[in-house]
Amino acid sequence: MQITVNGKPREISSEMPLPDFLRAHDINPRLVAVAINGDVIPKDQYASAVVRAGDALEVVRMVGGGAR
Repeated sequence: MQITVNGKPREISSEMPLPDFLRAHDINPRLVAVAINGDVIPKDQYASAVVRAGDALEVVRMVGGGAR
């Protein structure tokens, strides 16, 4: 199955729950925000979100810092 992650094509073997996808790619779900097909997924809904063929994911890592 082909999906797109942050604008790049990726292959996954089958559809899977979002937490499984993140774990498979060594991504800590507590440190990212995820959108599937343009819809931001609230963290309390990660367990029910499923990554399917053709989906476009945006995974944004939280970065600390700020203005001085």
